[in-house]
Amino acid sequence: MSELNYKVGLIGKLDMLKFKNMPKVREKAIQASSAAPLPETLTTNEKAKIRHPAKQEVVISEIRQNGADAKTIVLRTKDGSPLAYYRAGQYISVSVPIGGTVTTRSYSLCGSPEWAKRGEYNITVKRDDAGFVSPYIQDNWKVGQAVTISGPQGHLYYEGLRDAKKVVALAGGSGITPFMGMAYAIRDGHEDFDLTILFGSRTADGIVYKKELDEVCAACRNVHVVHVLSDEEKEGYEHGFITADLIRKYGGDGEYSLFMCGPQAMYNFLDGEIAKLGLRRKFVRREMFGAIKDPWNQPGYPEEIRGKTFNLKVIKYGEELNISASADESLLTAIERAGITAPSRCRSGECGWCRSKLLSGQVFIPEKTDGRRRADLDFGYIHPCSSFPAGDCVIEISGPTM
Repeated sequence: MSELNYKVGLIGKLDMLKFKNMPKVREKAIQASSAAPLPETLTTNEKAKIRHPAKQEVVISEIRQNGADAKTIVLRTKDGSPLAYYRAGQYISVSVPIGGTVTTRSYSLCGSPEWAKRGEYNITVKRDDAGFVSPYIQDNWKVGQAVTISGPQGHLYYEGLRDAKKVVALAGGSGITPFMGMAYAIRDGHEDFDLTILFGSRTADGIVYKKELDEVCAACRNVHVVHVLSDEEKEGYEHGFITADLIRKYGGDGEYSLFMCGPQAMYNFLDGEIAKLGLRRKFVRREMFGAIKDPWNQPGYPEEIRGKTFNLKVIKYGEELNISASADESLLTAIERAGITAPSRCRSGECGWCRSKLLSGQVFIPEKTDGRRRADLDFGYIHPCSSFPAGDCVIEISGPTM
């Protein structure tokens, strides 16, 4: 085998010499460094705490009626210090102590992200007498009351690398709230896209944020609102429901993204309408479903368990508690009804904050709200907020609460 001869040029020799002298260079730098102790925390970590806080403390500074059955609640820091900045369309989770338990509910931030700099968030709570949290908030929350909230959460916001320059937003009732935030953000220069909102309400008198939407549209040429009334016909308004034909009418012939936020019944109806549009999958985005209220209507629900009550053993930090759990309610709801504080945020099976280990038993998880990772499926983890007992169960919950 012949030998290979390599010639090293002047630059190569200099590189080799530099590498050989590297230990001396390092030692010299170490000796020249300050003897002061290292900081206890890095600047990057401190900034992360500000931008992504686990919880924030605020007080209620204002409550005002907004439409027939909704109230807008203004939350502010006591000293006017900034709250965590957010992308228009995100939500916060609110801690709500009721009786002997603490539950959470998620509400979209419906103000401008600019207002977070002055320590202000706005949320809107629509009364739902079939539930127990929104009536409690509307009847009991007072100005001056302290409230614990999470940092901004969620993914329903505009992303220029993914979304079309034009967004058609489909809103139902209080589902206008994330789009109200987007409208403000466009007006204030924090977002740059064209927003057309198809806003479904029952009657003109029940429209949430009617005055504010009119003001933003008048001040900003990139925000447009079309009101769709289901229960009355009125000049200047569309009548009926938000259909594929109506979306085509205002979406136009060009490319657009479709954002949705509203009640579960609205999503169920729109699934069929949107399928007619032939949009690319990445252009169809929706806010979370929220808790499934009718699991028996979901595909795959075991009909024989409807109306039954099972035993649920909850293991929390080594303590075992036995409670009752209805097949018609999520495990998280059963846990909270029993006075057990459990971790939760989105209550829609998406964020994973309530992720728990299913040690034994069977649960039903609607496909629409099954946001588990592949590893969770393989190793028996569930999200109690979107899991319904299908028999006696044992679960272990852990993780931080607010």
